[in-house]
Amino acid sequence: MKIYGLVGKSGTGKSYQAVNLCREKNIESIIDDGLFICGNMVVAGISAKRQPTKYAAVKTALFTLDEHMESVKAAIEKADPQTLLVLGTSDRMVDKIVARLGLHEIDERIYIEDITTEQERETAYKQRHEMGQHVIPAPTFQLKRQFSGYFMSPLKMFRGLGGWRDTAEKSVVRPTYSYLGGYKISEKVLSDIADCVGQELGSVADIVKVVIDGNRVEKEEGVDLYIQADFRYGADLPGRAEAYQRRVADQIEAMTMFNVNKVDLDVRKLI
Repeated sequence: MKIYGLVGKSGTGKSYQAVNLCREKNIESIIDDGLFICGNMVVAGISAKRQPTKYAAVKTALFTLDEHMESVKAAIEKADPQTLLVLGTSDRMVDKIVARLGLHEIDERIYIEDITTEQERETAYKQRHEMGQHVIPAPTFQLKRQFSGYFMSPLKMFRGLGGWRDTAEKSVVRPTYSYLGGYKISEKVLSDIADCVGQELGSVADIVKVVIDGNRVEKEEGVDLYIQADFRYGADLPGRAEAYQRRVADQIEAMTMFNVNKVDLDVRKLI
């Protein structure tokens, strides 16, 4: 396996440029901030951008936890890529990462100054330090579970060919440690959304109960909902019930950024 290192200071656009570099050099996989990404798919790892502090983020990026390191190491061995790009803020950092993952020394080092202009690096710096935006070189839908409750949006690139797809999607996320302030979403908000969706669709007569697994929300593992409702009498009850479940999930994800794991619906009676 040929290993490349992409080195640049924090906030200079390494993650943004990683996919373009993979296309140009036909690199199959990436190690970035604790994640192993192969062919634009997250295969293993924990994102450093999920951590509550910068210190914890650095430890995650360096694979200091044995369980994290072993899972990514096993995933690399199983995927067996011919080429790998390792991102880091210094030569020392990328050397530590490859050593921790049991890989051989880096074959070719690339510096962010060699592939970007000063203006591009200034733009990346502004997005990082003034807007709190961090890029992950993977599609948003693959990160929803890890980043439940985080503000995240897709960023699509429409040029290039190869294993990273004609349309390779990146994700923009705002980690906890980059916020100017914290935020919490009350469970009642989720309950109110479920109620509003019922009124919007017209097939729900009354929301009797909404129960949310608060432990999973607190641990940022997403949302499990149990809804008990009375439906209006009419044909195709299973179809109307399924439409309600899907709409509730979509609205909660769109309005709160929580990943919805499931919506269990109990139709108590027809009115």
